[in-house]
Amino acid sequence: MEDEIWLTAREAAELTGVSVVTVYSWARRGHLKVEGLDHRGQKLFRHLDVARAEMATRAKAKRVLVPAA
Repeated sequence: MEDEIWLTAREAAELTGVSVVTVYSWARRGHLKVEGLDHRGQKLFRHLDVARAEMATRAKAKRVLVPAA
């Protein structure tokens, strides 16, 4: 779609406050799909997909890190 926002791994990392390694980890684990390549051959991700991957992994982390009562 024309109105979509595309991000490189570095941009996605800056937007979500994680490292570039984490963004590639999301992709490797299937939380985030590489949608294309830019003119320099860098992988591109859809903004909406990055947000979904962040929410999914942060929600999972909260379940793990909640202290037992």
